[in-house]
Amino acid sequence: MLGESARGWPATLTSGTDPVVTLRPLAVSDAREWRETRQRNATWLVRWDATVPPGGDPRATSFRALVRRLRRAAAAGTTLPWAVDVDGRFAGQLTVNNIVRGSALFASAGYWVDQRHAGRGVIPRALAMAIDHCFTQVGLHRIEVCIRPENSNSLRVVEKLGLHEVGYAPRFLHIDGDWRDHRIYAITSEEVPRGLLARYESEQSQR
Repeated sequence: MLGESARGWPATLTSGTDPVVTLRPLAVSDAREWRETRQRNATWLVRWDATVPPGGDPRATSFRALVRRLRRAAAAGTTLPWAVDVDGRFAGQLTVNNIVRGSALFASAGYWVDQRHAGRGVIPRALAMAIDHCFTQVGLHRIEVCIRPENSNSLRVVEKLGLHEVGYAPRFLHIDGDWRDHRIYAITSEEVPRGLLARYESEQSQR
């Protein structure tokens, strides 16, 4: 049974019609599509993949082990590990992690998507749904997204959603084999009283 610290999970969220974007808990049954998607997008994704720094904890050795680790973290209330589906097919991941409660009520979000779905509004919509869920169901106050300065595609996501740049962190995360600088973007619940997805959809409809 999930405790108070794990409220808001598991959760499945859906939005849009063309395409239909769904967030659902990552499952062991995603293994084949996850591997195929990662292999097909290896060149597209490798520059942005987290790696293990010297002396760091080893990564999961299989997809099954990865899912089990994420499930334990979700049960503990520190992580929300979603698969991103587009029109019912696996297309990527979105994870809310480092959930802190107490006086902070804070978390970080990260994501990746199949290149063939890039530019279709998939990740902006998925991230907006995740942030709304964190504010309304998980009880968080602030969500942060940290992005390498060279990652123009990811920067466009937070720009489309209107997240504010709040800082710059030199050598912040170990990515693609080395410590990399990151730009830090954030949003708080007070900024989107009617929801981030609703704000995003309203702005898109006016373009």
